[in-house]
Amino acid sequence: MVKGNILLLTHWSFKDALVQAYTLPYLDIIRSVLPKQYKIFIVTSEQGKLALSQKEIKDVNEQWKQKNIELIAMGYERFGFKKLVSMPGQLLQLVQLIRRNKIKLIHSFCTPAGSIAYLLSKVTGTPIIADSYEPHAEAMVENGTWQPNGLAYKILSTLEKGLTKKASCFIGTTAAMQEYAQTRYGIEIKNLFVKPACVDFEKFYPQQKDAELLRRYGLQDKIVCVYAGKLGGIYLKKEVFDFIKCCYEHWGDNFRFLMVTNAPREEIDAEIERIGVPQEVVISKFCLHHQVSKHLSLGDFGINPVKPGPSRRYCTSIKDGEYWATGLPVVITKDISDDSGIIKENNIGAVLNELNETEYKKAVLKIEALLQEPREQLQARVFEVAKRYRDYSIAENIYHIIYGEEKYE
Repeated sequence: MVKGNILLLTHWSFKDALVQAYTLPYLDIIRSVLPKQYKIFIVTSEQGKLALSQKEIKDVNEQWKQKNIELIAMGYERFGFKKLVSMPGQLLQLVQLIRRNKIKLIHSFCTPAGSIAYLLSKVTGTPIIADSYEPHAEAMVENGTWQPNGLAYKILSTLEKGLTKKASCFIGTTAAMQEYAQTRYGIEIKNLFVKPACVDFEKFYPQQKDAELLRRYGLQDKIVCVYAGKLGGIYLKKEVFDFIKCCYEHWGDNFRFLMVTNAPREEIDAEIERIGVPQEVVISKFCLHHQVSKHLSLGDFGINPVKPGPSRRYCTSIKDGEYWATGLPVVITKDISDDSGIIKENNIGAVLNELNETEYKKAVLKIEALLQEPREQLQARVFEVAKRYRDYSIAENIYHIIYGEEKYE
């Protein structure tokens, strides 16, 4: 049992879906396990338009006061000169927070936050739990954001290795992280638990298509592919629209593509013009996370266009669980976490082995065959997969084990 306060460290904005859908549910589970007298401090990095105002921070902390949780909202800078300038000051603040509040454990989410946890642990000696442990530096090189010989990659890669040596316990999104740590760093990690990106089945579940939204978007009697996510970065862009073109060529005006995204419409329109389909085929809408479920339910199938690459085998994919919980079969690229294999083995979608027209057409035919199954029956079958691989009971069991370990005292 941890006998003291804990610091829960993220590197995302509070309003980001990665906090709202991916971190806060786990915070609630940890809170239920940890004795009430011990306080949890959660740190976020507030970025741009998503940044909380001082009033919003105060309101959150008022709501959390009775739970003995406090939000610490810090500034965010992309890696570069400003980041290097601001980082020492932020680290000092966190060191002071740890010492002032007698924090006994740092619980970090994903390796950018884990890298900060490593530095804090070096200074304070505080043990680390590395949650959502997965490669990040390599993923940034694979998706073209960083250069393999660049400063950002070298720094984060070094810190990731330090985290791998230093952490007392690891929670990976796939068991393959054991192999990754051994191959990449020559380190045999111990105390590895496996927790995929779990889903709240009270928010995401099979449901009928919302009649009002169908009318609003003109989706009545259409075959709808939904995509909740960004364009670019770790996700494909050109290839997504090439796939849309194949869908349109196969289904014609009966097909629609609904994007739940914050991508600029100008960017989307440029791709629509490139592939030569009517503008009305692609509908885009930005939604807050609590609105996503209803929009996903408008779909007949989903797409998860993660850029393939060696590191993606070890990384989580949140949207697959949300698609599955909604009862949607999924088109996915190959070797994405354990999910590509799960989709193939359970016959709940199509795996793109290559990114070309031939594979897109195969995927369309595969989805068409699946959609011959009665909707409620298909939804129920896909939902069973979600329950098997994405139930919060997986996380609950892990946190109960971890926070019951005497060695973290």
